[in-house]
Amino acid sequence: MSTAARQAFFDRTHTDDLIAFLGTSPSPYHAVASAAERLEKAGFRQVLETDAWDGVAGGRYVVRGGALIAWYVPAGAGPETPFRVVGTHTDSPNLRVKPIPDTGSAGWRQVAVEIYGGVPLNTWLDRDLGLSGRLTLRDGSRRLVQLDEPLLRVPQLAIHLDRQVNDGMKLDKQRHLTPIWGLGPVDEGALIAYVAQRAGVDAAEVTGWDLMTHDVQPASYLGRDRELLAGPRLDNLLSVHAATAALAAVATAAETDGAALPYIPVLAAFDHEETGSESDTGAQSPLLGNVLERSVYARGGALEDRARALAGTVCLSSDMGHAVHPNYSERHEPGHQPLPNGGPILKVNVNNRYATDGVGRAVFAAACEKAGVPWQTFVSNNAMPCGTTIGPITAARLGIQTVDCGIAALSMHSARELCGAEDPYLLASAIKAFLEG
Repeated sequence: MSTAARQAFFDRTHTDDLIAFLGTSPSPYHAVASAAERLEKAGFRQVLETDAWDGVAGGRYVVRGGALIAWYVPAGAGPETPFRVVGTHTDSPNLRVKPIPDTGSAGWRQVAVEIYGGVPLNTWLDRDLGLSGRLTLRDGSRRLVQLDEPLLRVPQLAIHLDRQVNDGMKLDKQRHLTPIWGLGPVDEGALIAYVAQRAGVDAAEVTGWDLMTHDVQPASYLGRDRELLAGPRLDNLLSVHAATAALAAVATAAETDGAALPYIPVLAAFDHEETGSESDTGAQSPLLGNVLERSVYARGGALEDRARALAGTVCLSSDMGHAVHPNYSERHEPGHQPLPNGGPILKVNVNNRYATDGVGRAVFAAACEKAGVPWQTFVSNNAMPCGTTIGPITAARLGIQTVDCGIAALSMHSARELCGAEDPYLLASAIKAFLEG
């Protein structure tokens, strides 16, 4: 497709809003709060897992830690009405604060961190890092904290002290990734006291924390024609944002225009995908299955209705994929080399690292055709190991047809990633068409 034709699809307003979303979402907990805020504006309301649910039409969402499940029940939906689920994840690889954080060496004050997920370690060197996450207080309440200022830095060793650095850098995860944040002796309790003070709470009331680092440089357009987007946490907040926008648009159209929906559209944004999804907020948990089941029962359904609903359900697992890298093209499959701004990518692996099969391909193609957006296919080089997503997990756990998709990007899992500036809107358009059925 020509550049002029592609530009016809490009809504820069969507990408501008994605940049804002990335800025307010440095942690999974913030991403959930940012998505929930957008859904609230579209008329969704939060329900608690501990409360009884009703089957009244409308939009609802559940929050559990860094995970969010949202769904819209259209007027006239029966208990056997199937779902259209978009699955994403809210977490990204980074450096996370250890339980005893205050440390130091040789007159430097440092913060002890643990490596979260598959991190290209060198991308976190010499970056100004802030802190974000949540504090848990003595009464059980939680407080989000976001410090968007250069507090920490992991300094690289000067080339004068490592003349062979350009022949291959090797970083020790324990010794070389500890950030500095000042000078002086180790000051036990100083980090949490500082974070608590900035969050407006008494440090003595803080009994737990889930804190992580983030690059304070905001996402931005890149290139002569601003056709690229560089930023943190594109994997996978880009998909969370696209799915949130699509679900809100579908629900709004149903409410204002009376648009008929043959399915119940659902957003499932899980945590801990980068570490295997094995948590109470990950895709391997019963969270999504419980929500779908309770939705069926709230509309007067029984076990038979649940089985019928899931049998007709389809999940679109949306996660970032690989664009062909111009400096390492030999690492890619020669016949499948997706590029930025070429539209969403269908992700295929016959060993079920991705959940797509021929039937799923047809579902994805139909959604893109309905939305009027181009699409591409990604397959790994046979000589390279293939990553995976929540797609196969969801398919296996719930027994539902699942398709893996995403957009093409470079520098995946780096502190800053790169994609086409048009692709977020194209993906959101395809997801919207998928949710509409």
